[in-house]
Amino acid sequence: MSDQIKHECGIAVVRMLKPLEYYQEKYGTWRYGFNKLHLLMEKQHNRGQDGAGMAAIKLDTEPGEAYMFRERANNSQPIRKIFNTVNKQFSEAQQHNPNDFADASWAKKNLPFAAELLLGHLRYGTFGRNSIDFVHPVMRINNWKTRNLMLAGNFNLTNVDELFNALVALGQHPKEKSDTVTILENIGHFLDEEIQGLFEMHKRRGYSKKEISEFIARDLDIASILRESSKKWDGGYAIIGSMGHGDAFVYRDPNGIRPAYYFHNDEFFVAASERAVIQTAMNITQDQVQKVKPGHAVVVKADGRINEYLIRTPGPKKSCSFERIYFSRGGDYKIYQERKTLGFLLRDKILNSIGDDVEHTVFSYIPNTAESAFYGMVDSVRDHMIGVRAQRILDIPQGQLTDDVLREILTVKVRVEKVAVKDQKMRTFITEDKGRDDLVGHVYDITYGTLVPGVDNLVVIDDSIVRGTTLKQSIIRILDRLGPKKIIIASSSPQIRYPDCYGIDMAVIGDFIAFKAAIELLKEMGLQQVIDDVYRDCKAQLSLPKEQIVNHVKRIYEPFSDEEISKKIAQLVTSPDVNAEVDVVYQTIENLHIACPEDLGDWYFTGNYPTPGGNKVVNTAFINYYEKKTGRAY
Repeated sequence: MSDQIKHECGIAVVRMLKPLEYYQEKYGTWRYGFNKLHLLMEKQHNRGQDGAGMAAIKLDTEPGEAYMFRERANNSQPIRKIFNTVNKQFSEAQQHNPNDFADASWAKKNLPFAAELLLGHLRYGTFGRNSIDFVHPVMRINNWKTRNLMLAGNFNLTNVDELFNALVALGQHPKEKSDTVTILENIGHFLDEEIQGLFEMHKRRGYSKKEISEFIARDLDIASILRESSKKWDGGYAIIGSMGHGDAFVYRDPNGIRPAYYFHNDEFFVAASERAVIQTAMNITQDQVQKVKPGHAVVVKADGRINEYLIRTPGPKKSCSFERIYFSRGGDYKIYQERKTLGFLLRDKILNSIGDDVEHTVFSYIPNTAESAFYGMVDSVRDHMIGVRAQRILDIPQGQLTDDVLREILTVKVRVEKVAVKDQKMRTFITEDKGRDDLVGHVYDITYGTLVPGVDNLVVIDDSIVRGTTLKQSIIRILDRLGPKKIIIASSSPQIRYPDCYGIDMAVIGDFIAFKAAIELLKEMGLQQVIDDVYRDCKAQLSLPKEQIVNHVKRIYEPFSDEEISKKIAQLVTSPDVNAEVDVVYQTIENLHIACPEDLGDWYFTGNYPTPGGNKVVNTAFINYYEKKTGRAY
C-alpha cells in the first residue's frame, strides 16, 4: 500500500488442556505453550507494532500463590520487548536453579508465565492513544478468583457515549470514556451479577462460602454474561478474555466484521485473528482451523470443556474486505487467491488506459502488499495476449505465414519489471520536520533502465489508495524519472470514500483522496450548495437515535461517475513537475465481491454500514470536515 494506514490489533490465545508436565515429557519443555504464543504473535506483527501485551493465568493454585501475570510494552519492537523480559526471568531462574528448572511443577509454583492459559495482543496506536494504558490485555482485579477479568480485543465501538452513560446509570464511575474501559466494566458488571446470583442460590442451600466459591467457578455461565453485557454494543469486535479461575472465551460481533479463528484438539485450544498463523504455529492444515461464527463465543471452561454458544443473533455477514485486500498476511490460501483475482479483474480497465498497446507497456507493482494482485494482473494480461497472438495468426492471408512473421508475433510478450523498491530504513528515518516532504520523496527507489523513455507506458498496481499523499509526493515523481509516456496507477480495491469505525485507522473523511476529488468537482461545477445541504442535513440528525440516522454523505458522490472521480484523482496526485500523462484506475464494487465472495464488508467504498452506528459516524465525520475540526468522529 502506498499510503500507510494502520490496523487496530491482533489477538492470540493458547490454552494448554493438560498439565505442564505433559508438555515437558512429550515436547521437551513446559514452555511449549509459551513458545507457541510467541510464534502466534510474531506471525501477526503486521497487525500492530505500536504496542504488545501478554498475560497468563495459572490454574488450580493454592491461596497465597500468584496466579495472574501481565507484561506490556509500547516502545519500538514491543513483541521482542515483552518476550525478552519474561525469557530473561526464565534464564535467571535456570541459572540459579539448574536442577529444578526442567521440573514443570517447580516452574509453575515459582515462575511467572509458567501457566496453562496465555493471552496475547498487538495494537497500533491511533489518534495519539499509544500510552501503556491503552495496551491490552486490560485487567479488572478482585480478591475472588472468579471476579478477576482480563480482556484483549480487536474492536471499535461506535456508541461509547451511550454505553458509558449506561454504566454511570448503574452507579459506576468509569476512570475514562473509551471503548476498552467501557467493554471491560460492562462485562465486569454482569460478571459480578452472575456471581452474586450463584452465591445467593448456593447460600440458601446451606453451603459454606469456600464451597460456594468452588461451585461458582464450576457453574459460571460465560455465555450468559456476554449476552447481557453486549446487548447494546454497536461496532466490530473480536474479543478474547479470561476470568481469574481459568474460564476463557473468544467472542465475535454478530456481523462478523472482525476476524477470529480457532483450533483445538485434546492438547491445545488456540485462537488468533488470522487462520494462516494458526496453521503455521500448530503445523496443521487450513481445514483444521475453524472460524468463530458471527455472534458466537467459543468458551473454554477451567476444567477444559470447550463449547461454542450463540450470543447475539447474527446479522448480514459483513466481514471486513480490507482484511482480504491488505491487512491479513498473504500466506492464507484463500486470501492469496482473492488478491490475485482482484488484480486479474483489473485487466479491461488497464488495457483501455494503455490503448491495448501491451507491446510498449511495462507492468509492475508498489511493494510489498500489492505483489499478489500483481501476479493476477499479469496472468490476466498474458491470457489476453494469447488471444491477440492467435487472432493475428488467423488474420494472415493464406500462404503468407512465414517463420519470420510467426516469430515476430510469438515474441511479443508481457513485459514485467520491478521498478519500485521500498526503502524501509528511509521510512523509519523520516521525522515530522520542515524537511519531511523532501525526504518522503525518497521512501521508494527505482530501477533505472527498465523502460524505453518516451515510448513505453508504465502500469503500477497498488492494493489501495487512501490519501494519495505518497503517490503525489513520492511514487509518481520517481516513476516519472524513468521517462514513461504514460503512468497508470491501478488500485486493486475500489475508491475509499467513507471512514471506517470498526477497527481501521481511516476515520477522517477529509483525508481521503476520493472525497477531495468529489468536493473539487462539486465546486468546479458550481454545486457548492450540495456540500452545504449535506452539512445541514447531517447536523439535523445529531439528536436522533443512531437507528434513525441516514448516511447523507453519499450525496457528495451522486452527481459523478466513478470514472469522473478517478480522473480528478489523477489530477490531484500529479505534481506540476511530472512530465508523463497520469491515469488512475480503480477496481469496481462488483468485481470486489466476485473476488471476495465471503467477505462483503464494503462500507468504506459504498457507505453501506453494517451497524446503525456507522451512519452516525460518517455524518459526524462530515460535520467535522465542514467545521474544520480535527479528530475522530466516534
